[in-house]
Amino acid sequence: MTAFADLHRAGLPLLLPCAWDHASASALAGQGFGAVGTTSLGVAAAAGLPDGASATRDETLRLALTLGSAPFLLSVDAEGGFSDDPDEVGEFARELAAVGAVGINLEDGTGPADRHAAKIAAVRSAAPGLFVNARTDTYWSGDGDTAETMRRLEAYREAGADGLFVPGLTDPARIGYLAARFDVPLNVLYSPGGPALAHLADLGVRRVSLGSLLYRRALGAALETVADIRSGRTPGGTAPTYGEVAALT
Repeated sequence: MTAFADLHRAGLPLLLPCAWDHASASALAGQGFGAVGTTSLGVAAAAGLPDGASATRDETLRLALTLGSAPFLLSVDAEGGFSDDPDEVGEFARELAAVGAVGINLEDGTGPADRHAAKIAAVRSAAPGLFVNARTDTYWSGDGDTAETMRRLEAYREAGADGLFVPGLTDPARIGYLAARFDVPLNVLYSPGGPALAHLADLGVRRVSLGSLLYRRALGAALETVADIRSGRTPGGTAPTYGEVAALT
């Protein structure tokens, strides 16, 4: 975990792009990213399964098996651990570590904080080498209550989380407040309408995740391309060649 943890350093946040398959991960690594995450939405959508419904345990583990031995550090988005049983979540984390993952992202879905804390503790026990990024969804799907966010983050840190993730939080003042309150890295989700990377660094953020953005942009580019062709226009943008994609295998 040390090499991955070292990337979460002051003044230079880890920009973590998120892949959904072997080719996207390899292409991102080819752009110089030493660490790559996975996006649960991308993994789920590519398999025709719902995101956030504990439906993609096998697909997530299969992708980790494919990527865990690649020449980059892999952090896996594991939704809520694919179980409400902390021991089962710990076992999944152990399997991730066994195939080479160095990090795991666990979301609480605004469910019981004590249950999520128990999952974090189980992961810490079963796979002590994994960097545990504990996510609270108080801003993502909740009402953004600062006191509730703090309560949850404090519980997750006490349970052994190595990093704290608050997706949906874009207000600079609140970001800075949370970053200053904890002795572990604060992770936020990049938002095109939120602070730029340099501003997030100034606020004390140590990790900036791209979540499903790249997957959604890729789908958007595909739809724009086919719309251009159907309308008789020459598609814009860039695309790797057949040979470049084939070389990613």
